[in-house]
Formats: sequence, C-alpha cells, structure tokens
Amino acid sequence: MTRKVNEFLPILCTFAAVYLNSMTKRNIIIAAVAAVALIAVSALWLKGRADMAEMVEVFTEEKETLLREYQDLYLDYDSLGRYNTEINDKLDQERERVAQLQEELKTVRATNARRIKELQGELTTMRTVMVSFVRQIDSLNQTNIKLVAENQEMKSQVSAVRQQYANLQNENKTLSEQVEIASRLEAIAISAEGLNYSEKVVRNASKISKVKVNFTIAKNISAQSGMKKVYLRLSRPDGQLLMHSKDDLFTFENTKINFSAFRDVEYGGDEVATYIVYKVDAGELMEGTYDIELFCGGDLIGKGSWSVKR
Repeated sequence: MTRKVNEFLPILCTFAAVYLNSMTKRNIIIAAVAAVALIAVSALWLKGRADMAEMVEVFTEEKETLLREYQDLYLDYDSLGRYNTEINDKLDQERERVAQLQEELKTVRATNARRIKELQGELTTMRTVMVSFVRQIDSLNQTNIKLVAENQEMKSQVSAVRQQYANLQNENKTLSEQVEIASRLEAIAISAEGLNYSEKVVRNASKISKVKVNFTIAKNISAQSGMKKVYLRLSRPDGQLLMHSKDDLFTFENTKINFSAFRDVEYGGDEVATYIVYKVDAGELMEGTYDIELFCGGDLIGKGSWSVKR
C-alpha cells in the first residue's frame, strides 16, 4: 500500500506546482488544503482497497480449507464400508448431504462470510454424526467377532458330537456284525449217499434215484430259535447245478440264485441232526466228485463233497 501511495504522490506534487504558479496566495492556500485532502482521501482509498484484497485472500483460503475438509469428510464416509440395511441407508443419506454441501460451497462467494460460517457449523455437526456411526459400527464389529467366536465354538461342539455319534454308529455296526456272525448257523458233519428206488445205498451213477445229504446244525445259543429253511446246492463234477426248475430261487448276498432242494428245520439253539433229499432225474448224474453247499438265512453255513462211480 505504501508503495502505491509513493507512486501517486509525485504526480500530485507536479500537478500542484503547476497549478500554484498561476494562482493567488489565497487560492494557493485553498489549493494546498484541497491537495492535502485529496492526498489523504487517495491514501485511505488505496488502503481500503489493499485491506479488501487482503480480506478476500483470507476468505478464499478459508473457503478452500473448508472445501478440503468437506472432501475429507466425504472420503471418510465412503471408507466406512457396507453393513446392515439400516446403517447403509443412513450412511448414504449423510454421504449425499456432504456432497450437496460441498457443491454448494464451491458456488458460494468467498466474501459471503455468513454462509461460510454456517457451512462450517454444518461440517462440525456432520463430523459428530460420523463419530456416532463409527462407534455404532465398532460395536457391531465387536458383536460380530463375539458371534463368530461363539459360532465357531458351537461348530466345534457339533463336530465333536457328530464324531461321537459316528463312533457310536461304528461301534454299534461292529457289535451288530459280531452279533450277526455269532448268531449264524453252522452245518457240520456233512455227508451224502446215493439211494436206489428200494432206499438202499448205491454208488453207481446209473442206479441212484435220489441223493440224501446228511448234516448237523451245530449248537448256537446266540441264534434265534424257530423254523429254519435250509437250502441245498448240489453241483456235478462239470460244474452244472442239479435242479428241477429255474424258478427254484433263494437270496444269497442280495442276489437270487437257484437251489437243488430245501427243507424246513425246527431249531431251538441245540444241536440238530437232519438231512435234505434231492430226487435225481434219469441220466442226470455222472461219475466224479460233487460239491455240496448248504445255506440258511442268506448265509453259506457249510460245504462238503460226494463221490460217485460210473
């Protein structure tokens, strides 16, 4: 400001000197007073302009600072992430409000001190709101951490219970298998003989009219008492099964297979000696060793062999 006044003064002095040469003493005094007044007014005007420019510069800096603070607040809101619907809606509202005030601040004149002060107050309020959001979100996070830990503990407990249940199932299965094995019948002392029409024992294939397979069901106190259906499979030396019909079937290992003959045997847990008879068709037998298999309850309970002469 002083430099501008110094630049202006020589011009006024020059003007005053020229004017004084052509004026009377009285007029000179008046002119001198006017010149001094003009210089004073000019100095005040120049000082006022300099002060105003300085104030505008200060207001502009304050506005730019406020704009940066609004931008920082917007970014802070944007960094809070996404949570539940209620909080997300409130965050979106506050974020939108910050953006609106930021846009308004860009258009406000730097010299509009009243509105800028109001916007500063809005910024303070919104920062307080954000602090409450941060606390609420932190509380939710702590709750979530606790729930996750509880959930993990619950999963561990459920997993332990499931493992115990699986172990019990395996133990029960093992026990069931052991009981099943223990309760299976066993055929012992298996033998066979060929009989002719007179019920006499013969060994020649051409004279045999029926085959009598003798066996004993061993004692088993674990087996269930009652009527037992025992199936006989009698196979020739060439592997062909002796049977009368393809419809003569029973179940073994989940498969339907043919049998040669069967018999119902009453079993009470004690040893039982019995037999099964197979009636021979003409020309069905051949020389050699025959395989004998006995089945009951879906299990193979005994095996034996029988030899026939020509």
